[in-house]
Amino acid sequence: ANLAPPRRSQQETMGGASSKVCGGCFSGLAGSRRTVPDVSPYSQQKQVASMQEAMALQRISAGSFMPSPPRTARINSVDWASPVPPGNSAGNVVPLDCDFELSLRDVDATQGSLATQLDTDQPGRATAASFSRHRSRFEMEQIVASPGSLPRPLSVDEREAAIRSILPTATYQMLAKVPPRLLSSADSASQSLRRNLAKGATVVFISAGLPGKRFTFERAAALGMKVVIIEHPDSWSRSLVEEGIVAKFLPVDMSQSSEAVFEQALAHIQSLGEDGQTGAVDGIATFVELSVPLVARLCERLGLPGHRPAAVDSARNKHATRAALKAASLPTPKNYLIKTTAEVVEAGERVGFPAVLKPASGAASLGVKKVLNASELVETYEEIVAELKTLVVTSGALVKGDPTSKAGVDASNVIDLSVIMEQYLDGPEVDVDVVMSGGEYQYAAVADNGPTMEPYFNETWAVCPSLLPKDHQRQLKELAIASVKALGFTSGVFHVECKMTSTGPQLIEVNARMGGGQVFECNLRSWGVDLVEETLFAALGIPSRPVVPKQPLSAVAYCYVNAPVSGKAHDLSKLEAVLKRPGVVWAKPLVKAGAEVVGPEKGLPTWLCDLFVTRPTAKEALDFLHALEAEDLVPVSI
Repeated sequence: ANLAPPRRSQQETMGGASSKVCGGCFSGLAGSRRTVPDVSPYSQQKQVASMQEAMALQRISAGSFMPSPPRTARINSVDWASPVPPGNSAGNVVPLDCDFELSLRDVDATQGSLATQLDTDQPGRATAASFSRHRSRFEMEQIVASPGSLPRPLSVDEREAAIRSILPTATYQMLAKVPPRLLSSADSASQSLRRNLAKGATVVFISAGLPGKRFTFERAAALGMKVVIIEHPDSWSRSLVEEGIVAKFLPVDMSQSSEAVFEQALAHIQSLGEDGQTGAVDGIATFVELSVPLVARLCERLGLPGHRPAAVDSARNKHATRAALKAASLPTPKNYLIKTTAEVVEAGERVGFPAVLKPASGAASLGVKKVLNASELVETYEEIVAELKTLVVTSGALVKGDPTSKAGVDASNVIDLSVIMEQYLDGPEVDVDVVMSGGEYQYAAVADNGPTMEPYFNETWAVCPSLLPKDHQRQLKELAIASVKALGFTSGVFHVECKMTSTGPQLIEVNARMGGGQVFECNLRSWGVDLVEETLFAALGIPSRPVVPKQPLSAVAYCYVNAPVSGKAHDLSKLEAVLKRPGVVWAKPLVKAGAEVVGPEKGLPTWLCDLFVTRPTAKEALDFLHALEAEDLVPVSI
């Protein structure tokens, strides 16, 4: 049997003398052992000479577990800007090594699972009193005070010591034998080699999220990875072990503080490989927003590939993001951080009107409101602050609390009551999905977003490839890439939101992970790019060079249908019927028959259903989507 020994530091293998290196969070990394340069045999590996030899490389200490991904048929999925750097388009798409099933199941919020509660990608609108809630300190900290009690980022010297103090991963040992030229091409041969290098790797997923993210684990299993899930004990993902999709489920109480969650997750990861079922950890990944800061710090502590914690923290803070862009001489909307009522008038004079007020703490759409003039400014500011004081954390977001309910975690004592006043950004909004590797972008696809429903900025529809003028697409793509770099990121998958305003492109935000909702399917069907695969490559330190066709494979359009009026939803049978039409990929209800829904006349509208369609061209796809929306697929009675 190919049993894996526990991953040991170089000091343990060399028997080095003891001397204290550092205190604080670094003390757990090196302890009292001496840090020495990498003189292991892996630092001077003999490289293979050909692609054939590279494909024959074998992973050592992989562990005995063999994943069993479900197999099913996979559906193969104008003027547009190419999503790849010049000269990188291969003209054809490398087929997936294994078919996998895309699960479209949604979570029933009434199940009251803390594991799914932590996933901010769930569609719909929750209220604190709408269902049973778990009280989670980790969730509260990451929503209202991120990074909370997580360890501080390591210094440059501490990071270097972390890398030197631990033996290279099994994946790195294989990479050291492969000449860079064999991995630098965006072609089918190089992509097959990247998949071969990933096969057998032990990858830890922090947080499973919603059942709708099942496909991420199925894709990892299809790649032959040995997946370990670290999640709250009540997670639906425990069953994936019995199904043979993942190797281990390691429970951690996610209701604890972020510091406690970090320490327990770290202990679990450091023990991998001891039982021979998996190897020692090769990489750590997450597809859940609230766990991104945690993963960054775990990777840093263990010397694994990953985002710098400081970059993640800046991306999750609106004010810090704007400061980073300004320092990089990138376009930045006029903004002012209002901390007290006394600063409101000055903010209005500096920013001007129209403007948008939004909580600095990042409360999603809650508290985000448009103001048209100075007379509205003070009233709207005081309204937002009053709302923030009543908030509780629920469903991975902040919602207005119900005084009669004990649901959710009271955030009023820890939330930052600062409000950002920002220049209103007119014009169309886009999503740019970016793959970075080696400090440069390897893929950046633009998808148009429909006009948001003001004043709450609720999303409407999206279409890919973009229908904007090619020059506008290019400018938006360039800003998205430059923003990712300005924040300090060099590799990984990013979901970047921008606007093409009357004065040029502007950034809305950078998400340091694959986008949720329909984003994975959008990129796969339009461009043949698997963002799950690219995320896992980055987590393992394998260079990303996604294979992209010269023309889109198809066009897609999708939307969450907003409730047109407040009332009661009924008769979901139309969704079942529309699913049978050619070109409809899915039509999923987001409410139950008989549920009370909110229309724009009363507040943030409820999402009724999720539609995803495909057509040969972007215009045809969007027209088809709008035609379906007009059919009133989920009727609402007043």
